Amino acid sequence: MDVIYADDEGAVRRCWPVFSQLRPHLDEDAFAERWRTQSAEGYRIVYLEEDGEVCVVAGFRVMHTMISGRILYLDDLVADEAARGRGLGSRMLTELKAIATDEGCEEFHLDTGHQRHAAHRTYLRNGFRIDAHHVSMTLS
Repeated sequence: MDVIYADDEGAVRRCWPVFSQLRPHLDEDAFAERWRTQSAEGYRIVYLEEDGEVCVVAGFRVMHTMISGRILYLDDLVADEAARGRGLGSRMLTELKAIATDEGCEEFHLDTGHQRHAAHRTYLRNGFRIDAHHVSMTLS
């Protein structure tokens, strides 16, 4: 199972059924529109397939920050509900670590919803640590 880059809108839309499990507030067209906007800012989507079906997706970007230097920031990671519990999320994290290393990143960062306990266990099992709180404000 190799990581595949979703380099065009057709491939991105193939990932939608899995992404929708993490981002149910979007519909497929809004998802594709956000991908177009974000990809112009460096956002990329990668996925893993099993038996020709997308089973795990991730969206990330490489950026520079004052605190950490060059990092890979993981915006999105979700395994298809039917494929959960088989280590595929961990497999994707391993692939993303390799991408981060290949791209000269010093660290790998992500935010995760406080209620996503299963995801937290996966992240901690894969070497992440919880070292910050993320705060936000709705402006409209």
